[in-house]
Amino acid sequence: MTTTAPYGTWHSPVDAALAASHDGHPEYVGTVGPEVWWTAPRPAEGGRRALIRRRADGTEEPVLPPPWNVRSKVMGYGGTPWAAAPRATGGPLVVFVHFADQRLYAYEPDAPAGAPPRPLTPVSDVGEGLRWADVRLHADRGEVWCVLEEFTGERPTDVRRVIAAVPLDGSAAEDRTAVRELTDARHDFVTAPRLSPDGRRVAWIAWNHPEMPWDGTVVMVAEVADDGPFITVLPLVGETDESVAQAEWAPDGSLLFVSDLSGWWQLERIDPDRAGGDVIASSTLCPRQEEFGGPLWKLGHRWFAPLDGGLIAVLHGRGAQTLGILDPETGELADVAGPWTEWEPTLAVDGTRVVGVAASPHSGHEVVELDTLTGHARVIGSAHTDPVDPAYYPRPEVRTFTGADGREIHAHVYPPHNPHHTAPPGELPPYVVWAHGGPTGRASLVLDLEIAYFTSRGIGVVEVNYGGSTGYGRAYRDRLRERWGVADVEDCAAVAEALADEGVADRARLAIRGGSAGGWTAAVSLTATRLYACGTIIYPILDPAAWATGETHDFESRYAESLIGPVAEVPDRYRERSPLHRADRITAPFLLLQGLDDTICPPAQCERFVAAMAGRGVPHAYVTFEGEGHGFRRADTMVRALEAELSLYARAFGLPEAGPPALELRI
Repeated sequence: MTTTAPYGTWHSPVDAALAASHDGHPEYVGTVGPEVWWTAPRPAEGGRRALIRRRADGTEEPVLPPPWNVRSKVMGYGGTPWAAAPRATGGPLVVFVHFADQRLYAYEPDAPAGAPPRPLTPVSDVGEGLRWADVRLHADRGEVWCVLEEFTGERPTDVRRVIAAVPLDGSAAEDRTAVRELTDARHDFVTAPRLSPDGRRVAWIAWNHPEMPWDGTVVMVAEVADDGPFITVLPLVGETDESVAQAEWAPDGSLLFVSDLSGWWQLERIDPDRAGGDVIASSTLCPRQEEFGGPLWKLGHRWFAPLDGGLIAVLHGRGAQTLGILDPETGELADVAGPWTEWEPTLAVDGTRVVGVAASPHSGHEVVELDTLTGHARVIGSAHTDPVDPAYYPRPEVRTFTGADGREIHAHVYPPHNPHHTAPPGELPPYVVWAHGGPTGRASLVLDLEIAYFTSRGIGVVEVNYGGSTGYGRAYRDRLRERWGVADVEDCAAVAEALADEGVADRARLAIRGGSAGGWTAAVSLTATRLYACGTIIYPILDPAAWATGETHDFESRYAESLIGPVAEVPDRYRERSPLHRADRITAPFLLLQGLDDTICPPAQCERFVAAMAGRGVPHAYVTFEGEGHGFRRADTMVRALEAELSLYARAFGLPEAGPPALELRI
């Protein structure tokens, strides 16, 4: 039966606890002999990341019990936190980063019970200590290669990064000098090296401030010495205006890399032995106006993987990326068949099989294996099961809107949907504009129970991939250069206005919400327009001048130079766009959510913002969470945050509050 009820009041089985329990997805897949391993979220266990193994017989089990948390803090967002290899006897050996102390540990999961993980690296009391990521296990050399991020002082920018070799025998567990540095610190950022098939050379990606990895990176190559650092270190490809997102050796000894020199991240091949002179020739393997790469937010992201026979598994597309198998000799590309429409940048290969993580608008992220001989793909891990009747799932529409100057704006529209409810004739639904984080990122078109939490209650959602988003070429990304707080705000408003003009959304009941850089966009939007009835601002940037002068971590400490401009040259621009300094322009109620352990967008900015709003007569709430950093991971946190957000909308949209506790607003 269908009940007629106002939008926003529909009864739904998708409650906040259900949405929180399904937050996060598998990451960092790898093959260990016939087994497949990956990390998986555990919101109910304090938000830890578990390391999962799928045995050859298909059984799935955790490698480590709680409280072991396999997650790196390098660059604030982490990177590949584990590596494992089979051994002739005794089962596999795994090396992993434990989140609590950021030490590297070695563990033998099949050893007799009672043998705990043993530390491989020491603890440093300087700054935030020693951190490790992009782990590469070289058991034949008796060591593991990683990116070492080492703090040299108390400031978040007092940090150096090198590629280092850690002995597997544990001799460095209490001795920092036993860690062998393989590179010097000439670059501010490095990725872990990829060893050539013959073991003679290595390649890695590096870049320096103020570039971000999607602005300009360089591929370095060197020879491997028997002992000591790499030798004959030379840049091969890349520049400050060319982003190389990934580099890997092919079985034939050529180097494959993804470069955006053409305006799109394209897969290229080069023979280092023939490179020389001022011009280094490479060949594009599948020239298309599509992305074969993406933003390197986490070290170890992988958009392609060479297969032993010469074929290459690739992720590619405009917006969403799909998995395909590329023949580099002919340029032919065959995409995997199946229901998955979005693939994460994590690929692993073993023989003729490819393993990745994929999802769709109707299913959550799953671990998928492709047999390249048969073309058959199947789910082998984290299989999606419907926690509720899928009739309650949102039904997205992929749209392209027109913004200022006729520019395209890509978006996903999720109309209100509930199989047992309909709205009264003539009523238009409220809509919430979601601004993604990054801002060099993209909203993925996948099943998200947080979205279903709202749409199944009769509140529409539209995710806007505003100018600056990835997936649509470098020119689309560069639309945000020095226009952060302008282009993103304009694009979100243009989409909201278009939905209202089309009669899809109620113009009087529009809201905006976002986290991190999306929180900035939401906050700036409330100062720049009267379009929105309210806003939800989650762990945001609110004071970009402070963010650019030491109030964030090192990785993004100079990000604002490309987003706004050099702070010393355009200080007025920072102040003019800052929500903190334009708080007097805010008239709409808002909710501010913040983790107290956030070092990327620290709570100090929120506290100054709330102080600036005091006594202005604008209803608002500031809710903080102990033990949460940049990105909420604990189930109880996510439940509280979602229920508070729904309560805000009930107030702003004039809906009866039912279910979640009422949000206390102050003025």
